[in-house]
Amino acid sequence: MENRSHALMTGFFTIALLVATVLAGIWFNRDRVERVPYQIATIQSIPGLNPQAAVRYRGLEVGKVDDISFDTKIPGQILIRLSVDAEAPITRTTFATLGYQGVTGIAFIQLDDEKTGSPLLASNANAMARIPLRPGLLDQLEKRGLVILDKAEELTARLDALAAPENQKIILDAFANVSKAAIAYGEIPARLEPTLARLPQLTAKAEQSFAAFDTFSNNASTMTRSYTKLADDLQAPNGAIARLNSTVDRVGGSLEAVTTDLEMQTLPHFVAMTDEARTSLRAVRRTMNSLNDRPQSLLFGAAPPTPGPGEPGFTAPTK
Repeated sequence: MENRSHALMTGFFTIALLVATVLAGIWFNRDRVERVPYQIATIQSIPGLNPQAAVRYRGLEVGKVDDISFDTKIPGQILIRLSVDAEAPITRTTFATLGYQGVTGIAFIQLDDEKTGSPLLASNANAMARIPLRPGLLDQLEKRGLVILDKAEELTARLDALAAPENQKIILDAFANVSKAAIAYGEIPARLEPTLARLPQLTAKAEQSFAAFDTFSNNASTMTRSYTKLADDLQAPNGAIARLNSTVDRVGGSLEAVTTDLEMQTLPHFVAMTDEARTSLRAVRRTMNSLNDRPQSLLFGAAPPTPGPGEPGFTAPTK
């Protein structure tokens, strides 16, 4: 009996020691970190994200995902509840994205901030603050991949249209024209060879022309200086022009004297002849006027003059 009681006590002691060890481990390993609840509301897909997934702030683990559920108020919206370390700087400009660990496909919440120094975002269990969820790298790659696929499809359609028979003919004709142009450009050097061969002669002739032009310029300069000297000599106070002017003045004075003498001798005779010619012209004019008025006077003679006052036949004009 004594041996059995001893064994029973040993069993009870072992079980009590084991329970105490477990309770001590739980006590020492319990999470003493104070955490703040936050919430994410999104309509995006969240593949690979599960409860107890890590929450990281710029790569540092600051919490975990507590719960994932559907929003009962807004159909299609997903609510993600987070527990974040109280010391984590969650501000009003903080946003979340989905990150993935390697190639396993396990997702976690990646927190980041647009602006350093923004006001902190207050949150508690009764009024949980919401953090916006932005498209992650995979989502952006998916959207851009769809755009790239659309453009690739459009490019393929254009290439198919470009490969149409009529376009192939146009392309072949263009290549043929390019080939002809290349052949023509290849013939240009052969055609330029005679001209290039004459270039030394043309250069020599050009040099001779420049030399002749220099000589002509020198001769022209000499001639200009000679003409300038001749002009200076002619315009000198005692030059040929001055002497010619003196001679002309003397000849002019002599002519004026001769002209004055001639005028004094012939002017009276000329005036008398002018008066006689004027009288004759007046007589001829009167005769012509009489003939115009009475042409019969050539046969019957001139009409007698009109009697004047006191003469027989005079009639006084009536008013």
